[in-house]
Amino acid sequence: MTYVVTDNCIKCKYTDCVEVCPVDCFHEGPNFLAIDPDECIDCTLCEPECPAEAIYSEDDLPNEMVHFLDLNADLAQKWPVITEMKEAPADAEQWDGVPNKREHLER
Repeated sequence: MTYVVTDNCIKCKYTDCVEVCPVDCFHEGPNFLAIDPDECIDCTLCEPECPAEAIYSEDDLPNEMVHFLDLNADLAQKWPVITEMKEAPADAEQWDGVPNKREHLER
């Protein structure tokens, strides 16, 4: 099983989660983080660290977010690994909780 970054990370991109990941499975894009499902060890450490509550275990993924499983896998192959926390975007709080942000995802 893997953990999955979902919609609410888009344009929020808090990086608290990467600090606790023991296997460095997070990858950073312009305005979103992705988890490499082949690297994730299901340790559960990242989920409670996400201020935007954008990380779910694969088993708990809401039906409307299932497509994020494949999206994370795809983007993790293209984006570089991120291992250290960075400052959140200046407008992250404005975007936190905004629904249906997929159209804002930058690749």
